[in-house]
Amino acid sequence: MKKSIKVLLIALLAISMFLVGCSKSNQETGGKKDNASNGGSKKDTLVYGRGGDSTSLDPITTTEGETFKVTDNIFENLVNYGDQDTTIHPGLAESWEVSADSLTYTFKLRQGVKFHDGTAFNAEAVVFNFNRWMNGNEDKFPYYTMFGGYVNDEGHVIKEVKAVDDYTVQFTLKRPQAPFLKNLAMSPFGIASPDAVKKYGDDFRSHPVGTGPFKFVEWKQNDTITLEKNPDYWQKGLPKLNKIIFRVIPENTARLNALSNGEIDVMDGLNNSDEATVKANDKLQVIERPSMNIGYIGLTTTHKPLDNKLVRQAINHAIDKKSIIKAFYGGKAEAAVNPMPPSIEGYNDAIKPYEYDLDKAKELLKEAGYEKGFDIDLWAMPVARPYMPEAQKVAEVIQESLSKIGIKAKIQSVDWATYLEKARKGEFGMFMLGWTGDNGDPDNFLYTLLDKDSIGSNNYSYYSNDELHNLLIQAQTETDQAKRNELYKKAQEIIHDDAPWVPLVHSVPLLAASKDVMNYLPHPTGSEPLTKVEFK
Repeated sequence: MKKSIKVLLIALLAISMFLVGCSKSNQETGGKKDNASNGGSKKDTLVYGRGGDSTSLDPITTTEGETFKVTDNIFENLVNYGDQDTTIHPGLAESWEVSADSLTYTFKLRQGVKFHDGTAFNAEAVVFNFNRWMNGNEDKFPYYTMFGGYVNDEGHVIKEVKAVDDYTVQFTLKRPQAPFLKNLAMSPFGIASPDAVKKYGDDFRSHPVGTGPFKFVEWKQNDTITLEKNPDYWQKGLPKLNKIIFRVIPENTARLNALSNGEIDVMDGLNNSDEATVKANDKLQVIERPSMNIGYIGLTTTHKPLDNKLVRQAINHAIDKKSIIKAFYGGKAEAAVNPMPPSIEGYNDAIKPYEYDLDKAKELLKEAGYEKGFDIDLWAMPVARPYMPEAQKVAEVIQESLSKIGIKAKIQSVDWATYLEKARKGEFGMFMLGWTGDNGDPDNFLYTLLDKDSIGSNNYSYYSNDELHNLLIQAQTETDQAKRNELYKKAQEIIHDDAPWVPLVHSVPLLAASKDVMNYLPHPTGSEPLTKVEFK
């Protein structure tokens, strides 16, 4: 009997020790197991690997996509795009009415929504944000030029923004602006907490406060940005994740290694040459982002000899785009002809491309007075971008091509934030850059990137043409889409002849993720709220 009791006591002691061990293990892991089938809850922290850091977390203060990848999860707009297109849907505004003359937009706002600091979202908050932006300038708020400049500029579209009552806000325009609603949905125009903006001033860029599904926690420069779930988010049951960590890993290959090793869950900037490797790994998946972009070489028209149109045309003839696409894009790209992709309405497919023709390039240089060529710096991006995942290698091919017509290009680069700032200020002569469309409208390519109104914001080539400007303003004001399309086709003819760019490529950007990531819906604009993402 005593022996049986002793055996029973030993068995109970073993079970007790096992349970204590399990309890300790569960405490150490925070109760979060990798697989729900193991009896615990699902993984709820997503680590997103990307090539560069954000330059700001106040989206209106920048034009670069690394900011918007983060801020689209912190801030919300009056209206939203569709999950994977640029159709317009309710956002912080539940509904809206447009007057017959297209000059008045009246928005009914959601009630009961709060900013992350606990303050109420209302019409006065909307008025505060727009008054802040429209009273700024290109240095502070470069993207606000989407509305024709700033409050004292002749081209400024918005006449007044007023709160009709607590949850009704009304915009009065000076002239119709066809893409007005699409502009409102753009990432830079996320609505910020007025109290937080007043509290932090210029440092709000490091202390973002919105109404979105995630709240800002911490920013370790050039390392990580951490967001956590907003428990008071107005869309019940969302977000699915508890935390997102955006991690900077500059090299595409190193980022893929981190994904393969389980250090990150999603990566952007997958090299086309690595697509087969990812597909062969049963623990990983490839995600294709819908294409709405362009990679280009900017030719700053205020720099000699690039102020000469013949020189710019010669450079266009000297670049072998097909070889670049074959070498670096694995067939997931097409050669660019115009400064906007063919998927955008109003694209002019009658324009003939500058053919790769070295003899023609030399002939144009001779006519321009540069028969022996010239020396120039070629600025190449230091980070992978959706439209150019291997910029430094592409720069080497361009350098070799230019050498064949006597142009000696020295490849230069600086860190990403400095690169963008110097390009914006027109300090580069020849530079590589690109653009992912913000709203699916031709205005967002042609006016935003190449109109004289956009010099100092997004027109990095400092190109100015009065005839083009008049066409683009007319196209903004015209509400008949067919008529708008004809105006944009004429605009592309002018740009093609003046050649302020070498349009290089429209790419299909690739991402990769672990197989257990669900509901990741890549958006053609290049950034998306991760509200519905979860793990299997």
